[in-house]
Amino acid sequence: MNPPTKDTIPGLLLRSIPRGLVLGVEDALNAGAARAYAAAKGMDEGHLPHVLGQLRHFNMNEAFYRALAAAEAAPTAIQGNGLVTGRTGVFTLARFNIPEGSWINGRRSQTRRQMAFANKAIEPLVQPELFDQYQPPAEAVAFFVACFSGSLQIQPESPTSIQIAVPDRYMRGWLFREPLEVFAKRYDVQEPSQIDLAVPRLKKNIGKKDMDGTSS
Repeated sequence: MNPPTKDTIPGLLLRSIPRGLVLGVEDALNAGAARAYAAAKGMDEGHLPHVLGQLRHFNMNEAFYRALAAAEAAPTAIQGNGLVTGRTGVFTLARFNIPEGSWINGRRSQTRRQMAFANKAIEPLVQPELFDQYQPPAEAVAFFVACFSGSLQIQPESPTSIQIAVPDRYMRGWLFREPLEVFAKRYDVQEPSQIDLAVPRLKKNIGKKDMDGTSS
């Protein structure tokens, strides 16, 4: 059996992804969504949902690319409908949009499903029956997921939430999922320092002068 580990999926994320990158991605995706909505205004309502969806993809991809580049997270080139990915620590990072509550939509991309298979290495952290198979991972995958209301009448200009999500290897479920504003607070939590139980003891005669005038 492998030695016990204190690893958790949130812990791996915190060690791999700088706080500045998380906050940068959050700002970038909100800005990209706002640009997409502004650009879609005036389009015919018959195809407005489709137009807005396409504009969100392109604008948010560009914004995501810039956030990764600013954090030196090695973004891949923007190419058509292709995924933009970055790398920091053990995690490859990517993004996608969904209507709120439709998380199964994340599986529609074959590329995302292929990427997710790397998370086989971290499944033991949330599946106790596999725990003795755990080895610290060399690579894993996480997604920034922008959830939209799914309606042009309810907050169409921005995501209702942006979450960081770690899928299982088949992308059929989620090993970890949390809104970015909640996840960012984890960086503020410091592990309690070890209590120092050592008590210094002074010599009894310290400071007292001996008969010859010297101190003990």
